[in-house]
Amino acid sequence: MTHTVHPYAHRLGIIRDWKSRWFANDKKSYRDNLKTDELTRRFLMKRLRGTYTSGIEIERSANEFRIILSTARPGLVIGRSGENATKLRKELAEAIRKANPEERRSLKLDIVEIRQPETDAAVVAYMVAEGLERRMPFRRVLKQTIEKVMAVREVEGVRITISGRLGGAEMSRKEELKRGRIPLQTFRADIDFAHEEAHLPYGVIGIKVWIYRGNIYQDKRAAPRSVASAPARA
Repeated sequence: MTHTVHPYAHRLGIIRDWKSRWFANDKKSYRDNLKTDELTRRFLMKRLRGTYTSGIEIERSANEFRIILSTARPGLVIGRSGENATKLRKELAEAIRKANPEERRSLKLDIVEIRQPETDAAVVAYMVAEGLERRMPFRRVLKQTIEKVMAVREVEGVRITISGRLGGAEMSRKEELKRGRIPLQTFRADIDFAHEEAHLPYGVIGIKVWIYRGNIYQDKRAAPRSVASAPARA
């Protein structure tokens, strides 16, 4: 029997790095750091829904707790004169102190812009969810989204799967649309994967997106997408 492995975890140490980067001296600090990471991710994904935020990376040093947000709409996250980012940082710091009173590091928030949103699986998944929540026909949403993604030069393949009560049907089912190649078992293949949920009056529809952006070789180990950093600090 085959085993289904997450495309990101499948390539850790080869073309991917960990999304949380820190070192724990003992079991207690490891447990507290892990709990804080989970709380941070849940808080930010709930708070930033609608801003096309795809990635949350966490780095810890001796005196600094740094969070890197990748988003296709940095203006919504930063706000006018940085007021949204300042408010977000303050709320997050309060939530972290409440969950882990021993966390004494200074919190820093960096917002990174995704220059090509159509090459990011999380952003594409949210685009599909938005179309479904606006009650558009699901087949049209899938077709339009895949055409938009395949129009980008860097993309060599895309696959989108949705499942649930599609079109309000009584019985749930699964629909899938695919273009190009998705070599899931090739380690050097740069495959981005994400899942999202569309909340509709008659239930939740699950969305999964795979995007293949070509192969990454050792002499070409560049970042998979073009980004521009915009630090936001209180």
